[in-house]
Amino acid sequence: TGHPAALTLAGNEKPIATPPLARFTTSSSLTHLPSLGPSANPAQGKAHLKQCDLLKLSRKQKRLCQREPGLAETLRDAVRLSIMECQYQFRNERWNCSLDGRTSLLKRGFKETAFLYAVSSAALTHALARACSAGRMERCTCDDSPDLENRKAWQWGVCGDNLKYSTKFLKNFLGQKKIGKDLRAKVDIHNTNVGIKAVKNGLKTTCKCHGVSGSCAVRTCWKQLSPFHETGKILKLRYDDAVKIFSATNAAVGHSELVGTQRHGHSPKSPATPRPTDLVYVEDSPSFCRPSKYSLGTAGRTCSREASCDSLCCGRGYNTQSRMVTFSCHCQVQWCCYVECQQCMQEEVIYSCKH
Repeated sequence: TGHPAALTLAGNEKPIATPPLARFTTSSSLTHLPSLGPSANPAQGKAHLKQCDLLKLSRKQKRLCQREPGLAETLRDAVRLSIMECQYQFRNERWNCSLDGRTSLLKRGFKETAFLYAVSSAALTHALARACSAGRMERCTCDDSPDLENRKAWQWGVCGDNLKYSTKFLKNFLGQKKIGKDLRAKVDIHNTNVGIKAVKNGLKTTCKCHGVSGSCAVRTCWKQLSPFHETGKILKLRYDDAVKIFSATNAAVGHSELVGTQRHGHSPKSPATPRPTDLVYVEDSPSFCRPSKYSLGTAGRTCSREASCDSLCCGRGYNTQSRMVTFSCHCQVQWCCYVECQQCMQEEVIYSCKH
């Protein structure tokens, strides 16, 4: 396909474009990440060069990493951010964003694959912008948008998140190019861009007033990213409303394009081009009920009897188990500076899916 971020498979299979953090988020790759000890601080001498070698990067990405102290640690922050948010958003779903089976999942065109591309690119965009404003990157600093008084902002101890640098660097880091007629590669790049757009749409201008008695005689403004949990929530909604697409030849330009089924309320026979904010996929997902190469299944998963057991357990039913738990209760503030609590016990009922 000519896609620079392609992962060549064994045999004569075609390369498949991999998401921004795919090399880091598979179960095998995670074991190669450095530990979060003091030696992982990229500011200590040439430590960042070693960190770049430990990450599974393409040759171009490794060069960029070595030129930018702080990037390796930022990439690792992005990995953690994407995994934690993905697992939180899918905690009550049959597919719970487990690392098991992720390598096989990324070779397919499921809705879950689309979400992985989007959440990984969003996490990388978010982490890079935050690293710039936190002073962890040498080649970028606070947001320098011309419409904001950023040169004055630092005087008041504030620093805008540099999304402009983040998206520019990310485009170079991922090496996105036009990929012609390869529908799957177009789908992957589309979903990657959905994640980046979700972060951009969450960028807000925050202002702080300075003056006597809180008057706005002087006002300082800066750009600030929304908490990543809000971005994750948006992407989960995009997943729930993802558009299935198919290849359609455009006679005018002579190449395949993304054309999908109409949404609810429109004629299903009338195709439509997905919006830039839509997650798209090309094949229906498996049920994820039983163990497979994509997941461990749902047997043994805890669930809520009222909210999720029926769906999560795939009709197999669920087990009920009671246990006693200890918690703090009857707390009182004592003079002067501490809280005194009693220890209480109560019965807790746990529901888990049958095998």
